[in-house]
Amino acid sequence: METITLDGFNLAYTRRGKGTPHLLLHGYPLDHSIWDKTAGILDKNFDLILPDLRGFGASSTVEAQYTLEEMSGDLLSLMEKLGVNKAFVSGHSMGGYLALAFARLHPDRVLGLGLVSTQLLADPPERKEGRYKTASDVTEKGVAVVADAMSLKLTPDPSLQRRMHSLMAAQSKAGMIGALKAMAERSDSTSFLSSFQKPVVIVHGDKDDLIPIERARETRQALPAARLLELAGVGHLPMIEAAVETAWALKQLQ
Repeated sequence: METITLDGFNLAYTRRGKGTPHLLLHGYPLDHSIWDKTAGILDKNFDLILPDLRGFGASSTVEAQYTLEEMSGDLLSLMEKLGVNKAFVSGHSMGGYLALAFARLHPDRVLGLGLVSTQLLADPPERKEGRYKTASDVTEKGVAVVADAMSLKLTPDPSLQRRMHSLMAAQSKAGMIGALKAMAERSDSTSFLSSFQKPVVIVHGDKDDLIPIERARETRQALPAARLLELAGVGHLPMIEAAVETAWALKQLQ
């Protein structure tokens, strides 16, 4: 992987393929590798840029609270470093929250949005409180508390559950804590997306135990021009569980 140096930390990324630039943003608490299967299909159509978001994978982070808006600045810095003026931006789960924040802050840099297993809504008070509680648990007990709790909810596939458990267990405490707090404080994106004038594709599994498919249907209602692909029998990881279908959907952004 390559790295760029930002304000107090390094952001790692990989780049592959040819065509129109397309950022693929991973979810919490994972890294860019969750996109590998889908990227192996999309790289024939796009110049793919896959960052490890701050605190995850090979990227370092800062020991301070930060926001999705600040994480959006990381993406802007990466695009500028790579000489990319505009790009499609697709995000999975937390990466979807970040894609929406980036599009809200930098609409002139976004060609279209891919929203995979994500939602427009901000956290309700009880969910926000839960994220801060989890952050405290990670501080006291380590990342295993998240890996143990989340792995069974990510997918119905036992072998993939084990693989994701290992991936989550390898992430940093600081990255998990920072992301939890950033997600807890995120804005609702419903009003923003309803006025968004560029292509939007939504991909969601009907067996998603973390973000129910109703959230994807609400996103589709907020923006009638958006395309929604519902994947039967798929959990929270369509880019792995249904890579061919996910890649096909994201190609529709062009």
